[in-house]
Amino acid sequence: MRLINIKPGRVLATFLVLLPFAAVLLAYSIGSEIRLAENPADKLLPAPGKVLDTMLRLTTEGDRRTGRILFWYDTWASLKRLGLGIGISALLGLVFGLLIGLLPLARSLLAQFVAVVSMIPPLALLPILFIVFGLGELSKVVLIVIGTLPFLIRDLSQRTLELPTELLVKAQTLGASSWVIATRVALPQIMPRLIQAVRLSLGPAWLFLIAAEAIASDLGLGYRIFLVRRYLAMDVILSYVIWITILAFTIDWILRRVSRRFFPWAEDGL
Repeated sequence: MRLINIKPGRVLATFLVLLPFAAVLLAYSIGSEIRLAENPADKLLPAPGKVLDTMLRLTTEGDRRTGRILFWYDTWASLKRLGLGIGISALLGLVFGLLIGLLPLARSLLAQFVAVVSMIPPLALLPILFIVFGLGELSKVVLIVIGTLPFLIRDLSQRTLELPTELLVKAQTLGASSWVIATRVALPQIMPRLIQAVRLSLGPAWLFLIAAEAIASDLGLGYRIFLVRRYLAMDVILSYVIWITILAFTIDWILRRVSRRFFPWAEDGL
């Protein structure tokens, strides 16, 4: 039997899913044990137990000055910025994706412009955004929008262009207007793709968010990571990195479930 025809059962599939995580944890534990054996005061690779203790302390103990549990305030601040940025990008990406995909005039006007803008490194614009929009929340949200919107527009416009021509012709034959075609024919077809595109853009969105928080912020997950780096507090940094990973995975899982719940007919293999 060829390898491409071998499909793992449920038990084997679960084992294969957990195997890379276990391998990474084992490698880290071995590396940490070796470094701590040579130097018990080493801070680069704290023991896994210490990282767990630090994470428990961060999530339960309040700040000495304010009494607030900063871990949750950082989480809320970052999720708010991320949600606003991704939400605005998704809405604008959907509108412009439909326009470019359905209207030849809009395609001629905007397609090449969006393609050129998508080549600009968003982080290179960060100083400009801070100058124009200030150091507050707006500049961070705008960075996420600029970083993710061109990808969403190009992806959704391409999906709209791939709609069967027969479908559009039949709608016009039945007397449908451009608005009806966009909202009743094209929109339901590209909504699953919108969710997939948002899922794919979450990685870059987190990158832009953390970069913006690290440079100019007084609250947020990225801000806290770069604040404690000067003390070489790797247990705190790793706790925040693990938490960001959990948040990112949870958001992706929710979007995947939403897609399967409302669009079961669409392929969703990501």
